Amino acid sequence: MKIELKQIPIREVIENYKNDEEEGVVGYKGKLNIRPKYQREFVYKDKQRNSVIETIRKDFPLNVMYWVKNKDGTFEVMDGQQRTISFCEYIDGKFSLNFQYFHNLEENEKEQILNYKLMIYFCEGEDKEKLDRFIFNTGKKMREILELIRLKYGINYK
Repeated sequence: MKIELKQIPIREVIENYKNDEEEGVVGYKGKLNIRPKYQREFVYKDKQRNSVIETIRKDFPLNVMYWVKNKDGTFEVMDGQQRTISFCEYIDGKFSLNFQYFHNLEENEKEQILNYKLMIYFCEGEDKEKLDRFIFNTGKKMREILELIRLKYGINYK
């Protein structure tokens, strides 16, 4: 399995961002499936969602994210969906932080958010290798992991 760490600015992730029932949740010029079918729905509470934005605004590091590179050149978020949707929805004007919507921020504040660099591991390899890496790095409960594997790949993990 090939794993490569890259820094991607938020402005690239939100390019062509869409969150709708027909097209799903996509970004990164339409090449990133932010919520693949094996991922849970958005479950962050307001406090968690706001914490993501505050972390970015203070220029503190967010946890690393994992994207899977598909054979067709597209990507899927393996880990980091909740954080990604949080900042995309904020920039898209879906919620405010401390009564400030993104579009009401000063230009330098907007630029600071858009230029914030995310640490993303890009993973390439066979499905089982990607799953092994995901299990190792996320620390999810085994029940959740097995359900994720069953939904995504239709296999039982042993």
